[in-house]
Amino acid sequence: MTLQPARARQLYNRDAILSASPVRLLTMIYDRLMLDLHRAEKAQEAADWQAASDSLLHAQDIIAELSATLKSGIWDGAESLRSLYDYVRRALVNANINRNPSLTREAIALVEPLRQSWHQAAASLPAERPEATAALGGYVG
Repeated sequence: MTLQPARARQLYNRDAILSASPVRLLTMIYDRLMLDLHRAEKAQEAADWQAASDSLLHAQDIIAELSATLKSGIWDGAESLRSLYDYVRRALVNANINRNPSLTREAIALVEPLRQSWHQAAASLPAERPEATAALGGYVG
């Protein structure tokens, strides 16, 4: 029995997520967040409001999960990052409600440096070490 390409890709992606270290999972989540934001921006520019809404809602879900997993007792920067996540989430809600691509672009401008920083931090830490998770803000998948 041969898998269809879409099903094979789906299984590969699922396995990649399930086998990812916490550090790698965090970078994958940020990558997906940026993908959603760029898709939303493109859809807003094309006045494809349903596609924009779908991407913005998924991005909001990711932001909520990132915020919920921050551990203030492990990292003293957690509350500041949580405040930034809250700001971005509100911007995305308003971008969706008001169909405002400039708010989506603002979110992209705020999230992209974070994504790059987490990728740099992840690259500098051995993924198999448990303390690597704590060093990345306490995110524990």
